[in-house]
Amino acid sequence: MFTPLATLPSSEAGSPLKLLCDWHRLGELQFETLEGLLAVEPGDPVSLQAQAAAYAVTVYFDAAAAVHHVDEELDLFPALIESMAGSDAVCLREMIEWVTQEHRFLESMWRSLRPSICTLAAGQPAQLDPAGVASLIHSCGRAFKREELELFPMAVRLLGDEALEAVRSAIDARHRAFKARR
Repeated sequence: MFTPLATLPSSEAGSPLKLLCDWHRLGELQFETLEGLLAVEPGDPVSLQAQAAAYAVTVYFDAAAAVHHVDEELDLFPALIESMAGSDAVCLREMIEWVTQEHRFLESMWRSLRPSICTLAAGQPAQLDPAGVASLIHSCGRAFKREELELFPMAVRLLGDEALEAVRSAIDARHRAFKARR
C-alpha cells in the first residue's frame, strides 16, 4: 500500500492538493475492503457485512473516484497547463496525459468488476475475479504514487495561492452539487 504523501508543506493542509490526497487515502481503504470481498465464496450466503462492504466499494468507485477524476481533469490539470513555462511544459503535458489515460484504464477495470460487486451488495452470491481486483488495486496505487510524488509537488511549485484557491472552489462547488443530487 502507498504511504500518504508527506512532502506537502503544512500550509497546504486546506489546499485542493491535500483534498485530492485525502481521496487517495479513502481509495486505499476501499482496496482493503475489495480484498476482503475475495473471501466470499460463490455458493455461500452473502452476509450483511459483505453486502455493506460491497455497497461501500460501489459507492466509492461509482461516485467518489469518478468525481475525483473530474476534479483533477477539469480543474487541476488546466490550471497546471496554464501555469507552464520552459522545460516544465513537456514533462507536465506527458504526466497529465499519462494520468488521464490511467483514469480511463482504472474506470474500465472498475466496470469489469462492478457487476459481481453489485451482485454481492444485493446479497446474491458472486465470484470476484482475484486477478482483476489485484490489477485494479495495483494500478490505482501506481496512479496515486505518481500523482502525489510527481504531479502534486509540481503543482505546489507552479501554482500560486490564487490558482490553488480557484481549483479548490471549483472542486468544492462540484462536490456540493453532487451531494445535492444524491
